[in-house]
Amino acid sequence: MRTKSRKKNKINVVTLGCSKNLYDSEVLMGQLKANNKEVVHEEEGNVVVINTCGFIDNAKEQSVNTILDFVQQKEQGLVDKVFVTGCLSERYKPDLVKEIPDVDQYFGTTELPALLKALGADYKHELLGERITTTPKNFAFLKIAEGCDRPCSFCAIPLMRGKHKSTPIEQLVKEAKGLAKEGVKELILIAQDLTYYGLDLYKKRNLAELLKELVKVEGIEWIRLHYAFPTGFPLDVLDVMNNEPKVCNYLDIPLQHISDDILKSMRRGTTHAKTTALINKFREIVPQMAIRTTLIVGYPGETEAHFEELKQWVKDMRFERLGCFTYSHEENTHAYLLEDDVSEEIKQQRANEIMEIQAQISWELNQEKIGKTYTCIIDRKEGNYFVGRTEFDSPDVDNEVLIDAEKYYLKTGEFTQIKITQAADFDLYGEPI
Repeated sequence: MRTKSRKKNKINVVTLGCSKNLYDSEVLMGQLKANNKEVVHEEEGNVVVINTCGFIDNAKEQSVNTILDFVQQKEQGLVDKVFVTGCLSERYKPDLVKEIPDVDQYFGTTELPALLKALGADYKHELLGERITTTPKNFAFLKIAEGCDRPCSFCAIPLMRGKHKSTPIEQLVKEAKGLAKEGVKELILIAQDLTYYGLDLYKKRNLAELLKELVKVEGIEWIRLHYAFPTGFPLDVLDVMNNEPKVCNYLDIPLQHISDDILKSMRRGTTHAKTTALINKFREIVPQMAIRTTLIVGYPGETEAHFEELKQWVKDMRFERLGCFTYSHEENTHAYLLEDDVSEEIKQQRANEIMEIQAQISWELNQEKIGKTYTCIIDRKEGNYFVGRTEFDSPDVDNEVLIDAEKYYLKTGEFTQIKITQAADFDLYGEPI
């Protein structure tokens, strides 16, 4: 029988999945620190908290493998306790308890006080918005709402995150001020659906009002919008984007598909014509805007004709940024009632085709940037390069600007003017001026 380590508990928080999960981990870490607990993010610790993702098959598999890995470490005496929280745990707790009983305890997405209690800590209400950020010091995520009221057929998020719930403006402004004091210069606004913000609290879509308050926060220079929904998009947000230099000319709006048949089955509440008109309106009102979208291929009933329509549309729209996922058949979703009739091989082939088209578009758009100068924020130094981004690029998913660190010295976390000298599909090369 193994002996328990005598060292003081060090809690290692491991985060899987999206930026919203990362935000939750940061809040948990902030609470633990306020309770005088030693806490680290994805480093060594004898107590492990795994914040899981349960969105699609690949994410679920990664979460399960991570749990099994730490359970094995527990058996070997390398860690003392393993706790599991997050979306996978919310969605499949009874199954997980049965299948992996060696985990000390499982918690859902809304059980932070109970998780803290299990870790020997109290939930401190006065810490609203305070957290330990894990991103580079110059940017941080700001979660403006939790949950989702949308009825999309393929999505299990409402099962895991519940109904949409906005955070009040004054609370978000207070949080932004705290982040600015810590040196954060860029806020990335996240939610399951940004455009629904405020409907529950203010009885109207209030994202524009929130932006007008956030731009007043001293020290915040860029505000970026992630995860908007196309149906009922509040167009007053575009006026704020035009009038407020701090609001980046950037929008992440997952559109998922363009065929009317597929959109209807997906329960997206829009059509090919309406979606195209909306994107054209964005570009008309904010000509400089970089639009990022994500698409799903291989949805039940997607024929070759539907896919050809999607391909042509991607070519026509020339999105600045685009990602493509293969459909994942998720139980308890509306689409689970449909036959998952597109083979994995065809799904992957279609995703590859879309990304090949996008790589060419991205290369062409990047060639147009050569010779131009952009304000860039320098995120980090990696190998022989300083790595920065323009206002048209979000961390981890978009283009990066690489500057030769052997020739130039730049301060990470600072803004600098960079002239683009070369461009590839998804990377830009430049020099400071």
